[in-house]
Amino acid sequence: MNLHQFRFVQEAVRRNLNLTEAAKALHTSQPGVSKAIIELEEELGVEIFARHGKRLKRVTEPGQHVLASIELIMREVGNLRRIGEQFSAQDSGTLSIATTHTQARYVLPIPVAKLREAYPKVNVSLHQGSPDQVARMLLDDTAEIGIATESLSSYADLVTLPCYQWEHVLVVPVGHPLAGVERVSLEELAREPIVTYHPSFTGRTRIDQAFANKKLTPRIALEAIDSDVIKTYVRLGLGIGIVAEMAVRGEGNESSDLVVRPVGHLFGQNVARVAFKRSAYLRNFVFKFAELLSDRLSRDLIAKALSGHFHDHEL
Repeated sequence: MNLHQFRFVQEAVRRNLNLTEAAKALHTSQPGVSKAIIELEEELGVEIFARHGKRLKRVTEPGQHVLASIELIMREVGNLRRIGEQFSAQDSGTLSIATTHTQARYVLPIPVAKLREAYPKVNVSLHQGSPDQVARMLLDDTAEIGIATESLSSYADLVTLPCYQWEHVLVVPVGHPLAGVERVSLEELAREPIVTYHPSFTGRTRIDQAFANKKLTPRIALEAIDSDVIKTYVRLGLGIGIVAEMAVRGEGNESSDLVVRPVGHLFGQNVARVAFKRSAYLRNFVFKFAELLSDRLSRDLIAKALSGHFHDHEL
């Protein structure tokens, strides 16, 4: 047995048992993938996949155990590579970060700049996506560290830690009737067309839940993943905006054309979380970047969490 066979099995499962797609992803031929999997099954003496003709139909019960072992082996292979990189180049390499647009645009610039100052030979690769895509990039080893508000804590193979808390704010044009209201109610918001985030982004679930709890139906005029897009459409008069507070730094002052009002009393506190693949080997600059994200995080705390000896309440 060899690592190529393990990769083929992994990729077949990732591609919903479609060997043609698995072969494309691995830049090889479909017959080659099929043959390698069969050879591994023959060597192990069990069928990893149940088949209908030449097509894979499902993972068998022994196949589930084989797959779990392969995941562990491939994770440790990745760790070995990172150990080699760490000790061959202590202060250089690439930090791959998976995150959402809001985090990338409003939260990460200063920590990234400080990391580059501390590690000038480290390149930063920023991957943006939905929270679920952030989780998948960590699990697939596309990224070493992920930052998002939703979804990350629901993946068993990820270790997540609370990074910082934030609230939503209301943004309206100067002159809008709600601009003069200091403490806005849900009923007042429900009467207005609303421009806010797509349901899977930036705390949108809390917004929907708050309206549902009051048996109110919000008038969603536009959904977006980009806070700047939301503010643009608010300026155009499409509706009132509900965005993350970090997206309005510099807004709401005397020279601004938008008025900002806090609505944390309506939608509660959101927690942005930082995530790592469970049992991952982290390089020095990954720990450093996490520490730059929040003064709550430290190398020792992250190492403790990765070893399974940490709970959120300790923060």
